Amino acid sequence: MSTSSSSSPSSSSSQVANEVKAQGYAAFDPTSSLKPFVFHRRSPEKTDVQIKILFCGICHSDVHWVKGDWGPQTYPVVPGHEIVGRVESVGPAVKKFKVGDLVGVGCLVDSCRECGSCREDEEQYCERGGTFTYGSPDPRGGITQGGYSSHIVVEERFVLRVPESISPASAAPLLCAGITTYSPLKHWKAGPGQHIAVAGLGGLGHMAVKIARAMGAHVTVLSTSLKKQKDAERLGAHEFIALSGANDFAKSAKKFDLIINTISASHSYDAYLSLLKKNGTMVLVGLPGPQPVQAFSLVGGRRRLAGSLIGGIRETQEMLDFCAQHKIAADIETVNPEQINSAYERLLKNDVHYRFVIDLQAEAGS
Repeated sequence: MSTSSSSSPSSSSSQVANEVKAQGYAAFDPTSSLKPFVFHRRSPEKTDVQIKILFCGICHSDVHWVKGDWGPQTYPVVPGHEIVGRVESVGPAVKKFKVGDLVGVGCLVDSCRECGSCREDEEQYCERGGTFTYGSPDPRGGITQGGYSSHIVVEERFVLRVPESISPASAAPLLCAGITTYSPLKHWKAGPGQHIAVAGLGGLGHMAVKIARAMGAHVTVLSTSLKKQKDAERLGAHEFIALSGANDFAKSAKKFDLIINTISASHSYDAYLSLLKKNGTMVLVGLPGPQPVQAFSLVGGRRRLAGSLIGGIRETQEMLDFCAQHKIAADIETVNPEQINSAYERLLKNDVHYRFVIDLQAEAGS
């Protein structure tokens, strides 16, 4: 990766000698391009794993976060929560990992570990607020910095084992897009005999199709773009329905047991709820702005509108093992670090099939 004269305050002469120097790409304000950034990770402690990052996926939430779409942020911030790398060193009390292991880090790097959700291995719902991989207040000081960087230091409990049978680059998006779709499919018991629809065929949607199909469900892709039909079939969908108007929704009314809604653009929840059978559920994993919902869209068929947030560490490991077993990986396009800003521009135009992944070891201009 490129180096830069920009550095964090921790690069002063008072730093601890064995802090980990990292080179990354950071947002310095909500409107400028990401720029090279040199900073220091904390000194590895007894239960820490130090990881050399090989690949990091680019998630749409990275763009929202650095642009301040979800509220004011603290800058500079290094995005990235779909991290795959090799273990460089481990603390003396680490038991699960050794030097050379292929590992991953997802959206969480800590939690309170004491609340009901944490005790149930659902750290994503930590009642005191989990520590996200970037942009979160770090219990050790400052804010967390993510995976668009050369190295990261993470407590063993929040490190995941990546099966060697999955390409490391293609495994990276599983740590967000994969678990974000696996978790609700598992919770709502996707499987044989269920008719499941995936609304939207992007980074999240393409993973939902692959995983739901592997779970044995009958899978239909719902899209407003006919251009997605061949891809839907290639990814394993049994059916494709183009929804361009009220008549299209009427033709598929009361058809599905479960809808995994990955759409991040503004759309009518009421229209999609009409596609559910009695007792059906639509789960939101995409994040559009506020949308109105009519009561009759729910009460008429005892339907449910629900949400789901990534997954806990245990479930994320389960997802990785499931994907290895079923030979599932993300469809990706790799970019080098100097192409991050152009990748952001393309992502905003939906010009990616289906996930950008940064090759952190790529040479400049390659």
